[in-house]
Amino acid sequence: MTEPTSTPIASQRHLFDIPDDVTYLNCASMSPQLRSVTAAGLAAVQSKASPWKISASDWFSGAEPLRALFGRLVNADADAIAIVPAASYGLAVAAANVPMRAGQSVVVLDREFPSNVYTWRALAKRTGGRVRTVSCEPGGSWTDALIAAIDDSVAVIATPNCHWTDGSLIDLERVGAAARAVGAALVVDASQSVGAHPVDVRKVQPDFLTAVGYKWLMGPYSLGYLYAAPRWCADGTPIEQSWITRAGAEDFARLVDYTDDLRSGARRFDMGEFSQFTLVPMARAGLEQVVAWGVPEIAASIEPLTSLLADEVRALGCSVPPERVRHMLGVQIPGGVPAGLAERLAQSRVYVSVRGDSIRVAPHLYNDARDVERFVSLLRGALAEEP
Repeated sequence: MTEPTSTPIASQRHLFDIPDDVTYLNCASMSPQLRSVTAAGLAAVQSKASPWKISASDWFSGAEPLRALFGRLVNADADAIAIVPAASYGLAVAAANVPMRAGQSVVVLDREFPSNVYTWRALAKRTGGRVRTVSCEPGGSWTDALIAAIDDSVAVIATPNCHWTDGSLIDLERVGAAARAVGAALVVDASQSVGAHPVDVRKVQPDFLTAVGYKWLMGPYSLGYLYAAPRWCADGTPIEQSWITRAGAEDFARLVDYTDDLRSGARRFDMGEFSQFTLVPMARAGLEQVVAWGVPEIAASIEPLTSLLADEVRALGCSVPPERVRHMLGVQIPGGVPAGLAERLAQSRVYVSVRGDSIRVAPHLYNDARDVERFVSLLRGALAEEP
């Protein structure tokens, strides 16, 4: 699974403020904060004490490095990246633009993250369409199941890069090709992949791809990213009417000269107040560290941990997805996850999530094999106590 050109990275725990007795295997929920991100946030908070030092250009310039950095992670130009507060905002932008007629359908995964279902239910209701939910048999391929559901009646395929509950892989390049073959739009929620799994929008060719910043991108909560394909950057419709997304907004003295023209590229889709004077420096520090590590190297470094975990839990009679990303996986227990298991693990300072019918384990560069063994040992003990 590891790409041959990817060199594993030594432990980076020293870059985080994680106590020695904490085993944090929950990056898919929220990443710990890098010390560099904390420092950037503290400096940004302090800067608000002197607002007279903030120039008109600062309202716009701070976000530009974020566009470039996120663009590097998904192989896109900075002009194709918008700044959004949440994946749901990015999905709402997509739903406001992709065409859908009465009788057409949106394809989503079974047990998908709620925001990527509610958005399309609302679009289907507005247009007279419907949401078609794709299921996958245990041990089957989500990619094959998705492609099998794509026909001429499909307007939109809304999919993640991996299932959020267990890390099951979806081959976006194959799904993208199938979508284009029937003229359907492809909308990707990459919140659980960008930053830890290679994503290339030039190969996938999605209409829109969105990701939160507080998981694998090591950033703060409430600031994320939206990639928009060239056609939407040229004439797409934003979902809010903000002064700051208008052409010429940099000239504060002329804001009363109203215009319908929008800023260039995906900037038309930016959220209001995208300047985010406190969050933007933090997000930049997080993205810079991810870029410095390198996504292939991150994946190659995490893979030995998830592979070790897969072997250990299979020995306990549990199962894991056969096709999965390298940075997270779901552990399925025969008979289901025991009630209160995550809470019991947390009492021992081991942190994972329960999502759907899986124990979702998501390590990062601050973890090592001892963390995996500690989790497995506690899981073994909990299963032994089950009747």
